Amino acid sequence: MSYANDMPRVQKVARTDAGLASELRLSVMRLRRRLANEVDPANELSMNAMAVLGALYRHGELTVGELAARERVKAPSMTRTVNCLEEGGHVVRRPHETDGRQVLVAISESGRATLLADRRRRDEWLARRLRDLTPDERDVLRRAAPILERLAQED
Repeated sequence: MSYANDMPRVQKVARTDAGLASELRLSVMRLRRRLANEVDPANELSMNAMAVLGALYRHGELTVGELAARERVKAPSMTRTVNCLEEGGHVVRRPHETDGRQVLVAISESGRATLLADRRRRDEWLARRLRDLTPDERDVLRRAAPILERLAQED
């Protein structure tokens, strides 16, 4: 029996929307895990802590509650993460101007440097992997990137 004419599994499964969803989920999760492994050994921060630094870098100062909502975690968990980041000098806190119960959290210069170095390292790894693809494959990914970003956005 010859399997030479059989389509690869991904192409067969991805013919339906449910199959595409399954294959895309698996591929994105594997890529995320692979990128997560591309960490600087000197960087002691978790992926969750790096995500918090990324949110602060993108959005500026946020309250712990806003950070928790953005990262979809409970406020006590975010408080622990922020405490750890503050102890490491990666974030700074200051009182909210109008609400004395609230504290604003901002990324520090050290946190910014850590975040940008981490992004650079992961981008370099991915760029090396992209060079192994054909020009047509890279073009497909260029067109898919905005679609993937839209899928990742909040509802």
